[in-house]
Amino acid sequence: MTEADAPLILTLALDAESFAYFNGLRQQHFPPERNFLAAHVTLFHHLPGARRPDLVAQLATLSQQQAPLTLEVTGLRFMGRGVAYALENETLQALHRELQLAWQPALTPQDQQKLRPHVTVQNKVDPVQARALYEQLKADFVPFQATGTGLQLWAYRGGPWEAIQTFKFQ
Repeated sequence: MTEADAPLILTLALDAESFAYFNGLRQQHFPPERNFLAAHVTLFHHLPGARRPDLVAQLATLSQQQAPLTLEVTGLRFMGRGVAYALENETLQALHRELQLAWQPALTPQDQQKLRPHVTVQNKVDPVQARALYEQLKADFVPFQATGTGLQLWAYRGGPWEAIQTFKFQ
């Protein structure tokens, strides 16, 4: 697969403490045979690899103008076969909408939808197992904050994602 053929994924980078917390839960609860990735917040699932140079330039400029984002971790989301932590931040929503407008012609239907930011800590398990984890985590949940520290661009080549570049917020 050439560089231009590999779809690109854009995620939000998290502060080290929040990343360690979410990734620890993911390592504990995600089926090991399916857990190829660290915890992440996906912003765009499938950007065209052929546009990589333009995307890198846009993201570099954008990240220079963006301060770190305080994310409100507001609760848990039951996903039927998994569990995720819901995140809220109006600036992140506005940033996502701005990128959607800029990249609109190249977006898949999934990436044209409203952003519902979250960190998945369990997926692709039996619904009964997912419900049990959801209830367990929900019982002890207290809202907290995390920090979005930048953007991360990845290439998808059929397996674990390949890191391309991190664009730190200023």
